[in-house]
Amino acid sequence: MTSAVPLKLAEISKSFGSLQALKPLTLAIGGGEMLALLGPSGCGKTTTLRIIAGFEAPDTGQVLIGGEDVTDLAPNRRGLGMVFQNYSLFPHMSVAENVAYGLKMRRVPAAERRVRVRRMLDLVRLGQYEDRQIHQLSGGQQQRVALARSLVTNPSVLLLDEPLGALDKNLRERMQFELREIQRRLGITSIIVTHDQEEALTMSDRVAVMAEGRIVQVGAPTEVYERPRTRFVSEFLGTANIFAGTVADRAGPEDWAVTLDLDRAPRSLVRSPEPLAAGRRVLLAVRPERLTIGPPEEDGIPARVQDVVFRGSYFAYELDVPGQDGPVFAYSQARREVPADGRVGLSWPASGAIVLQDAPSSQNSPASQDSPASQDAP
Repeated sequence: MTSAVPLKLAEISKSFGSLQALKPLTLAIGGGEMLALLGPSGCGKTTTLRIIAGFEAPDTGQVLIGGEDVTDLAPNRRGLGMVFQNYSLFPHMSVAENVAYGLKMRRVPAAERRVRVRRMLDLVRLGQYEDRQIHQLSGGQQQRVALARSLVTNPSVLLLDEPLGALDKNLRERMQFELREIQRRLGITSIIVTHDQEEALTMSDRVAVMAEGRIVQVGAPTEVYERPRTRFVSEFLGTANIFAGTVADRAGPEDWAVTLDLDRAPRSLVRSPEPLAAGRRVLLAVRPERLTIGPPEEDGIPARVQDVVFRGSYFAYELDVPGQDGPVFAYSQARREVPADGRVGLSWPASGAIVLQDAPSSQNSPASQDSPASQDAP
């Protein structure tokens, strides 16, 4: 007999009037896993989190925690910890009193409260701040107090709702690593809701990309970034250059030559473990860092450099490619020599092009894809 997963959503759905915020969705989160729910505003990620927490009731389906159906249980009876974007700390209480609040409500004896609060403050590196007032803390310190308050009750699952959204960029990046370190040290199953792609890729074991009330892809951060299934996923997780074309012939065991819908009909390679029939119309995604800028040779894709921007760790090139609708972007750690007329040639390795599920003639709306709504933990 296998043990129950810490958290499972079984065919949950939710509508608000005529708006279907969540289409039937099934998702399982493994023990000690950090899962990111990532998507644009209005995609259903916050509604999903609120249903897990018990703040919203699903129209259909079940919420199971440790194998127990908690769909009808009140939030305070689900054994969850939650960190909000605004932290929801009590300004009239000290740091220690804030952290101890949940224990006090559970009538944990004072001596035990002090021990557990001290242990938790040490964990989040705030042991010397227990007597400080909340207004005396920085944003990052307040965030750690909120985290300590959520963890001190020993929840079975930790929910984080845009926990770093109120912090500036540098502090947010530091806190991504701190939160991840604490989560791994405790081994607590966690779900983070965010619209920040970098945050999701940095902090999670798996990313579930949501759009229009459903999960369109879920997988390890590297998998979702490097092998997106749809145009929406490829463009939401970073920048992607999209090219349409027609499969010409096989060029290797898993490599295929594709004639691109560009002026002069240049050919390029794509790697696909699945056979691609000659004549099949395909849509390709190529990340800017996989593009190589070289001389305007006949076998490359002709392009003209429109602009070059220095972004600290790399140079970003904006290029015009004849026959392509919109600019193409290429990233390079070293600045490339560009001829006076700006003419260059573009290429990429077969492994740099991703065959998307979208049809080239479609509008590529995420709602139109046949992406699975059921995604379980491995």
